[in-house]
Amino acid sequence: MEIDVYQDTVCPWCRIGKAHLNAALAQWQGEPVTVRYRTFFLNDQIPAEGYEFRSYMQAKGGGRVPLEQFFDAPRRAGAAAGLVFDFERIERAPNSECSHRLIALAPEEQREAILDAVYAAYFEHGQDIGDIAVLLDIAAAHGMDRAATEAQLRRDDAAAAVRAEAREAHELGVTGVPFFVFNGRYGLSGAQPPHVILQALEMAAKEEAGAQ
Repeated sequence: MEIDVYQDTVCPWCRIGKAHLNAALAQWQGEPVTVRYRTFFLNDQIPAEGYEFRSYMQAKGGGRVPLEQFFDAPRRAGAAAGLVFDFERIERAPNSECSHRLIALAPEEQREAILDAVYAAYFEHGQDIGDIAVLLDIAAAHGMDRAATEAQLRRDDAAAAVRAEAREAHELGVTGVPFFVFNGRYGLSGAQPPHVILQALEMAAKEEAGAQ
């Protein structure tokens, strides 16, 4: 079975959804599952230098909800999934394209670990994941050659690849993330709890068996 997960590296619910997916897969007793993480941009208009985080989030919420209340739900859901969200440490709302490029360039066996490291850098340590130097530190910590990775990150084809994935998401009708696609046919939206993801796995497996 194949699961495509459309996500953005600046989306707390995507990080939570990934943890829920892993918890579901740990319980799954069916056929082997291949997970592929796909690009989605919550906002592809953020400049390369990013925005000041708190003012950006206040504007995004229309000023109707206090930021602490805005952050409370993902913080609580994250804690329940064993994740730390320290929104107070975040200073920049970054453009996430380069972080998606790094994930796409990573060796397949390291891709999930690098995605986790990108999430942790941003949500736990408040690092600017729009900064290539931060991303290169992550790459080097996972055994990727720093100079070669920088050269690849700056290539036009690396940008084209993640932008193509983002367009694909919109063509599929994805408007919010995380969004899970099972075997290219069955979609599930949101950071659903593990038991709901398990139900989706079972449904996709039954549909696949019925089609054979």
